[in-house]
Amino acid sequence: MVMSIVHRATGIALYVGTLLMAWWLIATASGPGAYANIQAFTGSWIGRIVVFGYTWALIHHMLGGVRHLIWDLGYGFGAAEREWLTRAALIGSVTLTIVVWVIAYVIGGGR
Repeated sequence: MVMSIVHRATGIALYVGTLLMAWWLIATASGPGAYANIQAFTGSWIGRIVVFGYTWALIHHMLGGVRHLIWDLGYGFGAAEREWLTRAALIGSVTLTIVVWVIAYVIGGGR
């Protein structure tokens, strides 16, 4: 039940995150001044937390969708299987988010 609520909450968070992505794209097209503003926000500690949360919400929502796809195919309805899928989605989303951020940090040269 909790994972169902979290799946819905991450879906809502993705709407808000999409506004952030739109702001970034508009700022990129608007010129160096506007781009510097979005970079200042995303480079701040609060901005990084927001972007990290968006990344986690995106990955968690995707893995929740995969879990639902498995159910739609008729698998994973046993108590042990449901528990495993739930844990896999939660642990996988946290792990993949950290991996994405480490790769982005390495590729970006620590920026």
